[in-house]
Amino acid sequence: MAQNTEVVVIGGGYAGVMAANRLTQREDVTVTLINPRPVFVHRIRLHQVVGGSQDMIIDYREVLAKGVRLVVDTAARIDTAEHSVVLAAGDTVGYDYLIYAVGSGSADPRVPGAAEFAFPIAGLEEAQRLWSVLDAAPATAAVTVVGAGALGIETAAELAGAGRTVTLVCGEVLGPYLHPRVRRSIAKRLAKLGVTVLEGPDARVTAVTRDAVRLGGGRELPSGVTIWTAGFSVPDLAVRSGLSTDALGRLLTDETLTSVDDVRIVAAGDSAAPSDLPLRMSCQAAGPLGAHAADTVLSRIAGEQPASIDVGFFGLCVSLGRRAATVQLASKDDTANRFSIRGRLAVKIKESSYKGLLKHLADEARKPGSHTWPFKDDKRRQLLEAKCAEQPATAERAA
Repeated sequence: MAQNTEVVVIGGGYAGVMAANRLTQREDVTVTLINPRPVFVHRIRLHQVVGGSQDMIIDYREVLAKGVRLVVDTAARIDTAEHSVVLAAGDTVGYDYLIYAVGSGSADPRVPGAAEFAFPIAGLEEAQRLWSVLDAAPATAAVTVVGAGALGIETAAELAGAGRTVTLVCGEVLGPYLHPRVRRSIAKRLAKLGVTVLEGPDARVTAVTRDAVRLGGGRELPSGVTIWTAGFSVPDLAVRSGLSTDALGRLLTDETLTSVDDVRIVAAGDSAAPSDLPLRMSCQAAGPLGAHAADTVLSRIAGEQPASIDVGFFGLCVSLGRRAATVQLASKDDTANRFSIRGRLAVKIKESSYKGLLKHLADEARKPGSHTWPFKDDKRRQLLEAKCAEQPATAERAA
């Protein structure tokens, strides 16, 4: 009789759910998903929470395979010697293989007053708290959004579309990922919505108070509600568990997504750093990485050599309120180009992406092993070769 294999997935986001569903294609594999919430959070819609929407909370029964056991708790530590996960409640869950998909969250602002007076929005509870604060604030209260990545732009546009007076403080430049031509287009749309955009070296936040934001040039902006969207971080579970990570705390892996420390641990999503060359934190990468992590585990169970990752990008969708959007197109290596899609078609693409992400998960739950991704990165191998060539030279200089 074939021996049963226990696989534990930590993290129930896009990558974790995809991995858990894909693992169920083998009947001799038991899958346990550990997640701190009993519901799935459709994270790319969190900016809409500020407008009172609750469409981002999804019942796991809609996206998770029936054969997956859901444990609602927080992983406190991974005991690699005992092959177990220690939970915050005190229980332990044993594993033969573990998929590390803990995701990402708001970064520590490290700006005086930001932790006390600014509101992050990268997590469900944070976004819900912000909605309560905005709901209680006067309609005329000045709102400042700090950080001009996709989340900052989408949040500023969402609030401006609801009639709020919004200032978007970029730090340096609006949408650093964007091509200059696309950036100008988005700036025009934000201006049309009434958003004041502050860019340049003097647009760096130096301090946050209860009712103001101070900038590098000495300027002080009145701010009834300050929202912090500048940067993301990852949970420190890998660090606390004695596993090797990159500078941000992402689990270091090889190109098969296997931990450089432990062949039984595989990473996926925002918390993975394959070859110390991590992919952009995004739902776009999370699904394929989750599927690939599951494939790596299944290959090892079958006694086969896992394949290397091959995940490319198509660009970035940015919501600009409920009636507008821009799709920034990119090369497969995630380099933004001068082309974009705007107007009604962009809105349809953005809305279809919301539905499509959930459909990919549900389809994989129904038919595990079916998910594929069309975009491949032809230049990643070149990056790896350049990195390998650079490391001996660096070591030689240090000697």
